[in-house]
Amino acid sequence: MLSRALITGADGFIGSHLTELLVREGYKVKALSQYNSFNHWGWLEDIACQNDIEILSGDVRDPHYCKQITKDVDVVFHLAALIAIPYSYVAPDSYVDTNVKGTLNICQAALENGVQRVIHTSTSEVYGTARYVPIDEKHPLQPQSPYSASKIAADAMAMSFHSAFDLPVTIARPFNTYGPRQSARAVIPTIISQIASGKRQIQLGDTSPTRDFNYVLDTCRGFLALARCDAAVGETVNIGSNFEISIGDTLNLIRELMSSEVEFLTDEQRLRPGKSEVFRLWCDNTRIRELTGYTPETSLRDGLQATIEWFTRPHNLARYKADIYNV
Repeated sequence: MLSRALITGADGFIGSHLTELLVREGYKVKALSQYNSFNHWGWLEDIACQNDIEILSGDVRDPHYCKQITKDVDVVFHLAALIAIPYSYVAPDSYVDTNVKGTLNICQAALENGVQRVIHTSTSEVYGTARYVPIDEKHPLQPQSPYSASKIAADAMAMSFHSAFDLPVTIARPFNTYGPRQSARAVIPTIISQIASGKRQIQLGDTSPTRDFNYVLDTCRGFLALARCDAAVGETVNIGSNFEISIGDTLNLIRELMSSEVEFLTDEQRLRPGKSEVFRLWCDNTRIRELTGYTPETSLRDGLQATIEWFTRPHNLARYKADIYNV
């Protein structure tokens, strides 16, 4: 068993949940939080297993630091990335530094230190608007934003280390993950936090696109299943629910679950440029099912209910500035 794990981006939404899952599964975990002068560990501040992990503060953009933290590690779950699509329009260079160069640094360090598995995190955004559905791993890649372009490049960088140096890489490609601790820039937390704050009207972008939403614990279970699957080495594997729903229908479900009569309005600044909007995402999860037996366990209704319950706790809601649009 690969028992010693490093999680980059452990201080983020998915990373903090993955940290908790690995601890429950008996892993010895190094959890990387991005360095800051406040000594704040992001969402790792909220987890109950802090005393069971080694929290590191640093940055994947530094190759020397990456070599240091990948020593004495069996498996690296590489989640550290800049992910906000709107911010990539105004600061694309930082996405290359973190997403592409950061992946290079982790792969080079893992190779030099003899890491036995690297699970590199991709995103369904690399597929762009679906040319066919459901989307399998052979679907063409379409860089419709600087963010998706940086992730396509990062995926290629990771896979090049498998092809050129036999680094045991798997590219995990999650579709639209949601749940407690998600950033307020994402649509589901945007709706829940504004309704919970008493808003009568909510500003949104385009609600017609469809997404394949996967509850965060199911996404983390997918990461773990791939790390334990030798046949997944050298493979790119989708993680999703194989269920498509429009953003508009998702919002109406949230409104129903929260017993709200809120009105949804279109906010021009929240609209993506026309050629950049991804209008349809629907995951074909056949490959992960065949490789690992993985299937999602949480229905959208149940996952949304759990997410609503977390966001509506006053302590959690107070962390979200519902009046500010965060790119």
